Amino acid sequence: MDALAAIKARISADKFDPSQLLSEAEIRELVAYATEAPSSFNIQHWRFVAVTAPEDKERLKALAYNQQKVADAAVVFIVLGDLKGYEKLPEIVQRAVAAGILPPERAESWVNMAQATYANNPALARDEAIRSGALAAMALMIAAQAKG
Repeated sequence: MDALAAIKARISADKFDPSQLLSEAEIRELVAYATEAPSSFNIQHWRFVAVTAPEDKERLKALAYNQQKVADAAVVFIVLGDLKGYEKLPEIVQRAVAAGILPPERAESWVNMAQATYANNPALARDEAIRSGALAAMALMIAAQAKG
């Protein structure tokens, strides 16, 4: 399915077939697609928790207004925002420098800019974690739709 068809076909499902399961490899593949979403400075201010155990989904269901779909879905993803993601940027850019994708001087500039942007502005760090997490969550939903 192409991207535009996946976007048009995606719905907010209220019912899932509880007999349908996803393998760990399929779950990892969906998360891999989600991590292709854009984020500020390529920090990827998100973390995913994939909940598959029935007892854990039941516990989440109780926190989600007892929506049966939470218990019935093959996997429930919790998307967490990383408020201190900018602190990981030196390691992130180093990998890009080592791969020849990013010049060292630009990498250093990004680290300095991210530090100046987020270190003393917790509201902006929170906003970026929400924004980036939402983009990643949407990429995850489109990937799931495209994969059927």
